[in-house]
Amino acid sequence: MRNSTYVKMALNMLLHSKLRSWLTIIGIVIGVGAVVGILSLGDAMEEQVQSRLAEMDLTKIAISPGYTRAMSNMPGPHGEGGNTAKDSELTDDDIDALQGVEGIQHIAGEISGSEEVDYAGENATLSITGVDPQVWKYMTTLETQSGRLLEPADKYVAVIGSDVASGIYDQDIGINQVIKIKGKSVRVVGILTEEGGFGDSSVYIPIDGAVSLIEDAEEGVFDTIMVKAQSEDLVDTVMEDITDKLMISRHIVREDDMDFSVTASKSMAESVTEMTSSMTLFLGAIAAVSLIVGAVGIANTMFTSVLEKTKEIGTMKAIGARNRDILMIFIFNSAMVGFVGGIFGVMLGAFISTLFPMLGMTMMRSEGDTGIFLSPRLMLFGLVLAVVIGVVSGAIPAYRASKLKPVDALRYE
Repeated sequence: MRNSTYVKMALNMLLHSKLRSWLTIIGIVIGVGAVVGILSLGDAMEEQVQSRLAEMDLTKIAISPGYTRAMSNMPGPHGEGGNTAKDSELTDDDIDALQGVEGIQHIAGEISGSEEVDYAGENATLSITGVDPQVWKYMTTLETQSGRLLEPADKYVAVIGSDVASGIYDQDIGINQVIKIKGKSVRVVGILTEEGGFGDSSVYIPIDGAVSLIEDAEEGVFDTIMVKAQSEDLVDTVMEDITDKLMISRHIVREDDMDFSVTASKSMAESVTEMTSSMTLFLGAIAAVSLIVGAVGIANTMFTSVLEKTKEIGTMKAIGARNRDILMIFIFNSAMVGFVGGIFGVMLGAFISTLFPMLGMTMMRSEGDTGIFLSPRLMLFGLVLAVVIGVVSGAIPAYRASKLKPVDALRYE
């Protein structure tokens, strides 16, 4: 027999067992739809994460007081080696100790806190960050939508986030407008572009001015020391050298006695990427359970079809049909069930994908997107997966049908 004959006979079998076939197809539709929908969500998450990581400066390293091994990039079991309660101040001495470390391009201390910021008779508690204006513009990835970044000669001036400029106060804050922090007038010289993160509601001030505006801030004492490595390839080496230098300068002998933590944007980015991939794999595995149920349904349907058509099989063999012909007819039939289920499953997966943003999963959407995009690759994967499941599930029933003896089949009641 030719392949076209196999297809016609398989299609005839499918059409003449409508209810049972469509119940089986529904199982495949649900399974494929769930898998495709979950994987499309995973793709959107990964794309969004990669987009955000591309905007990050992966050469940045942060040194903070207090030590937790889980927050560091050092080897060893997580959660050991102390905790953030073992705070010890970071000072100018620490910056001086790191000046000779190879691979460091820029280094600067930062202070931070929350203070009430007054504007046009309204006040709001905002995050204030004091930065070194001499190197901040070389270390930050933030950009201004209007105005400029901080400059070395600045003191009581500020660069504000987009939410601070328009969103927190009834009146928008423009360039050269004055805000008040602790009664001190601070002129706005720059407004940052919208980032969709913490920086949108922050205020950045030169560290010399911020010391007098942030409560408990002290001259020469920092909440964080920021380091920029010369390249991503040097980040791990620079982190190790920083740790060694600070342990020597702070007279620390054992790792368990460390009172500082060294973290890198690169390490955090790798952790986020790994977590996203693991979550997608986990959700996909859960969705795949419904595919197993669908596969069992196809196998059950095919076994039933073989029993129902035993006499027909005997007749076909009696007039010259080979075992291979019977096998291929049933294989094509199960593949057709999978194919139809795959088409509707992909459609269901596309529909599920459009629901994610409506359910509040806006973190998966880029600016200007209307939903999660279902790629042609994923559509093809869903369709091929359904056909493969159909063929595999129908293989044993088809094999059993092909091995029936004509005499026994014709005698079957």
